[in-house]
Amino acid sequence: MNNTEKITKEIQGFHEDIEKWFQGKAEHQESLYKKLLSGFSPDFKMINGNHDTVTLSMLADWLPSVYGQFTDRHISLENIKIHHSESHGIATYTEIQIIGETSTKRESSAVFILDGQKALWLHLIEKWA
Repeated sequence: MNNTEKITKEIQGFHEDIEKWFQGKAEHQESLYKKLLSGFSPDFKMINGNHDTVTLSMLADWLPSVYGQFTDRHISLENIKIHHSESHGIATYTEIQIIGETSTKRESSAVFILDGQKALWLHLIEKWA
């Protein structure tokens, strides 16, 4: 698997899994929780659409509070663009969250560390579109 494929797989897989988490559709909740967090560097930081900084430990603490809280939320991705070196990658993409008739967009930029066969999230910036 090349570096573009690793990053694409991580972005798509995370969003598929977080959709399951939000909907409360995990066969094994603890396994999905561990899988969600396993894609992140311990140094992960995110700037969300409210301009708040979220660390990996904050994300880990937040996830249990939203399990099954958004049963009708669906997530799709558009316009994934990736650039990379041998050890890092940068991706931009649009995340679309749909609940009933309402959809919201997030323009996202992410930095990944390429570690063996994995791409680990290092930094993520989301801007509400």
